Amino acid sequence: MTVGTDASGFSQGDPLSTARARARELAESVQQIEAAYGNTLGVRRLRSDMHRLFECLDELGPPLPGHHAPAPITRVRVPGEPYDESMWSDAESEGLGGLGRFSR
Repeated sequence: MTVGTDASGFSQGDPLSTARARARELAESVQQIEAAYGNTLGVRRLRSDMHRLFECLDELGPPLPGHHAPAPITRVRVPGEPYDESMWSDAESEGLGGLGRFSR
């Protein structure tokens, strides 16, 4: 398995380590928010959410035996230009059946 890094420099080989590192970054941002906003209800909720996130990451443990990560998703770029209208010439309208039909 090849381990690379993404644009932020995090390892792509260990998703749990990546999640922990990003959670630490988020926790630092929450501290900055607290410094700017003070000890408000919203800030206390954010701090509580951060504690819960770290607890959940700690509870994960190792993956189940035999569990394999899914294959990477292949992204397909959809062009922005209009489709050829002839492609839709024999298609029925979306909704409740074909053109001219009514629901009862």
